[in-house]
This record gives sequence, structure tokens and C-alpha cells, in this order.
Amino acid sequence: MLDSNSLYVKDENGNEKRMIILFTFDNEQTGIQYVVFQDPDKEEDVYASRYNDQGELLPIETDEEWDMVEEVINTFVEDEEDA
Repeated sequence: MLDSNSLYVKDENGNEKRMIILFTFDNEQTGIQYVVFQDPDKEEDVYASRYNDQGELLPIETDEEWDMVEEVINTFVEDEEDA
């Protein structure tokens, strides 16, 4: 579930965990929406997922899709470092 700056995921024990949304983006070619987020307790770890119009998280399915998402994340990190 997504809200304005947080999302909630279930950990391996079924407990809900609040994550901080870093940014969202749409793939203009496919129309797929993505969210990039991190655990506030482990800021060095960054995660990404697809999401739908209901705010449900969906898996990223292919290596090509992961490569595209990683490229967007790397651009975001570089922009943040230059700011």
C-alpha cells in the first residue's frame, strides 16, 4: 500500500514494515509505474517494485526490467550527489 511518502510491506514473519518512498516513475514506453524505496532502519539498502493504480506492489519480472530500473536509480543517486 502506498501513501504520500511511505509504503508498507510485509516482512518474512508477516509483520508490516513502513518504508520511505524515495521516488516514483513511469516507464513511458510500457506505461508501467515503479516505486523506489528504502527501509528507514537500513538506509544503505534501496528497493524497487512495480505498482498498480490501486497502490499494490507487484514484482519486477525480467533482467531487462531490472537493468532499466537500476539505471534510473543510478541517475537519481548521481543527481542527488550533484545537488
